[in-house]
Amino acid sequence: QYTRNMVTGASTAELAVVLVDARNGVVEQTRRHAAVAALLRVPHVVLAVNKMDLVDYAEPVFAAIAAEFTAYAASLGVKDVLAVPISALAGDNVVEPSAHMDWYGGPTLLEHLETVPVGTDPDAHPARFPVQYVIRPQTEEHPDYRGYAGQLASGVLRVGDPVTVLPSGHTTTVAAIDTLGHPADLAWAPQSVTLRLTDDLDISRGDLITAGTAPVPTKDIEATVSHLNERPLRAGDKVLLKHTTRTVRALVKEITYRIDITAPISEGGLEQRPAPQGLDVNDIGHVKLRTAEPLALDDYTDNRRTGSFLLIDPADGTTLTAGMAGEAFATVRTDGAPDAPDEEDWV
Repeated sequence: QYTRNMVTGASTAELAVVLVDARNGVVEQTRRHAAVAALLRVPHVVLAVNKMDLVDYAEPVFAAIAAEFTAYAASLGVKDVLAVPISALAGDNVVEPSAHMDWYGGPTLLEHLETVPVGTDPDAHPARFPVQYVIRPQTEEHPDYRGYAGQLASGVLRVGDPVTVLPSGHTTTVAAIDTLGHPADLAWAPQSVTLRLTDDLDISRGDLITAGTAPVPTKDIEATVSHLNERPLRAGDKVLLKHTTRTVRALVKEITYRIDITAPISEGGLEQRPAPQGLDVNDIGHVKLRTAEPLALDDYTDNRRTGSFLLIDPADGTTLTAGMAGEAFATVRTDGAPDAPDEEDWV
């Protein structure tokens, strides 16, 4: 349950606080939380080493924990880690600097949370606009109005911008942008707007309007996933795949490997383990999927919104797995790890 909650929260988070008991140091759950934060590309991580009062505020204890965690996080690709020694019970370094730890010269936990830079320049990413709803009032006042409503997942769109509609590949330009019933010259993520296009194209819910470099639609997807359900995920499972506003049928062709979060870091990355029985709850692994219809996914490392998806049980609609397109970690295959055979397509 804790992994499911963290995956849900971290998917849109700018900062994650990983809490460690100073008496126990870095344990399996700490590694798993660091891995989830890295997997979901959370830009900032704070290691809060708590209960320092129970280790006599000893600097060597804190330094050893901070060094171990920072090295582990760096191996996962986490670039910004700050370790803060605290005592939540006594309030040390939570809001005010601690008189018991004058050897620590960094910010308090609250000070860092209030000053860490968050957010990115919308212009830094290509525009991605998943269509949520097609608006055609066909009233006397608006007899020919055709608008595409949704939320900008990333980037900026301006009137006159050339755009490509995926997966069809049709091209056109932005004729108008309506925001809360009023015209606008531009829109930026994560605004909810209605777009009007120059050409009358066949566009429906689930289509992706893109500007700049566009992803190539495909039916074959490789992804790193975090399995969230008590029911195991196995090769051959038939699922629904939800990507932005589009949901399609999919087949789990292969579970390539499971990532061993608990193993020491090998040279080159985390270790892969075979997963002949599939992925169990809280497992992180790599899968190959085949979808019934082409999807336009970005690599998750390039775009968190349009590089992510969910696998859903078609029988009851429960969420099974959170997926991130592409390779999220550097991993090293262990000796003797077998390759799973391909399954027959069902779509």
